[in-house]
Amino acid sequence: MQNTLKSICIVGGGTAGWMAATLLSTSLRGSNIKITVVESPDIETIGVGESTVPSIMDFIHACQIDLKEFIQATSASFKLGIRFDDWLKPEASYFHPFGKVGKDINGFDFYQAWLKSIADGNNTRWLDHSPSAIMAEHERFMLRPHQSQNWVLSSYAHALHLDAVQVARYLRALCQKRGVVRVEATVKKVNLDSKDFINSLDLDDNTQVSSDFFIDCTGFKGLLIDNALKVEFESWSHYLPCNRAATVQTAQVSKPVPYTIAKSLAAGWSWKIPLQHRTGNGYVFSSQFCSDDQALATLVSNVDGKILNEPRIIPFVTGKRKKVWHNNCLALGLAGGFLEPLESTAIHLVYKTLVHFIKHFPDGDFDTGNEQAFNAKIDTDYLEIRDFIILHYCTSGRDDTDFWQWCKNMPIPESLHEKIRQFRKRGQLEHTPGQFFTSDSWCSIFEGMNIRPQKYHPLINGFHRQDLANTLSENIKNIRTTVLQMPNHFDYIQSHCKAR
Repeated sequence: MQNTLKSICIVGGGTAGWMAATLLSTSLRGSNIKITVVESPDIETIGVGESTVPSIMDFIHACQIDLKEFIQATSASFKLGIRFDDWLKPEASYFHPFGKVGKDINGFDFYQAWLKSIADGNNTRWLDHSPSAIMAEHERFMLRPHQSQNWVLSSYAHALHLDAVQVARYLRALCQKRGVVRVEATVKKVNLDSKDFINSLDLDDNTQVSSDFFIDCTGFKGLLIDNALKVEFESWSHYLPCNRAATVQTAQVSKPVPYTIAKSLAAGWSWKIPLQHRTGNGYVFSSQFCSDDQALATLVSNVDGKILNEPRIIPFVTGKRKKVWHNNCLALGLAGGFLEPLESTAIHLVYKTLVHFIKHFPDGDFDTGNEQAFNAKIDTDYLEIRDFIILHYCTSGRDDTDFWQWCKNMPIPESLHEKIRQFRKRGQLEHTPGQFFTSDSWCSIFEGMNIRPQKYHPLINGFHRQDLANTLSENIKNIRTTVLQMPNHFDYIQSHCKAR
């Protein structure tokens, strides 16, 4: 007989905890595995991580959630990418769009064809070929049709800006309807057996919760994975020096735009996330170059609209657990690792970790090979995103403050060094299945930072110059024609999914 699990206990609510309960209650339906969430009434949800990437749509679909209902319940707006202000130099902006940029031509990456067109004297922007970028530029939006003959409509992608506290509240209500048990209590003690497996939790209401498997969603403190199981945390601070965030919410003073704004500042960068009912603002900075008081003053002086809450400081360390899954415990969200929110990947990593976990779902024998295979995949995911975030710092043209001087000479991982070297040669980027950031994403950052390859693929010279120019011109025209027929982003929200 197969020794199957009978119960899973998720410790901690918040976005990570309730995402885990929602996806697992959907995926494990019919398995008779009991899911319990132990949620402390004393611990406040951090409430950041409000900008997402397109995989949020996969999560919503996988959990069989009604998209309109979810958007209305979380005051969400749509997101087509990120606008980076002042990263290359003051007053210069570039855009990292979601979805595809251009159409591949004769089996070659579009970027290679575009490089040849530039060499031929064509002056189109890289972003002219991105449906998402042009939609953002004109503040247009509509949900992508399920099937479309128009390549423009099948090429863009979007994510959501959302209220993290409302997300947790919505998912909690949904899970309880689906039979997930919620225990409102604080964990006082974690009990281990002789093999260093967790067998029960002592709660502050004098009860005890036993389970076959535990998911640690207790944030940075890692109550299970760190305090009880002593799994080490590997810091990446030597690559990413920002270690604090000042945050504040403000009243909405203008129509929400369909993108996040990330603006470089003296000791880091700020975010602006427009929701339907308010704007989320933050300043991610390095304490080595800026004090908390300086950061709060800078943040408050740069926001628009009435301040809605007390500004606060959130300390963090960039890095991850050496093992995200250890014995019968999975560390999820901040308990497992943290990469600063420059590319809005926190919720994506929660979802991706859960997808890997479901694929490697354990039997009661807890095969170590299965655990190792899972951890190897998570390591790959974290390292890819880490390198992509470092790319923004190490290629910046800023050198006007001590922080940016440090970035100019910063150490970078060999994996990123090799990727930059390959790109500079002739714009080729290796992409393996499972990677989150596409070649288009990497090219968008390089292009935004004015980094161009020395040459393009030699076989591109086989393209007829005028035919290529005509093809690119026609594609740009198709993008603009299609986009300008779409409704305004704000009007679309008001008509289809206005917050309740």
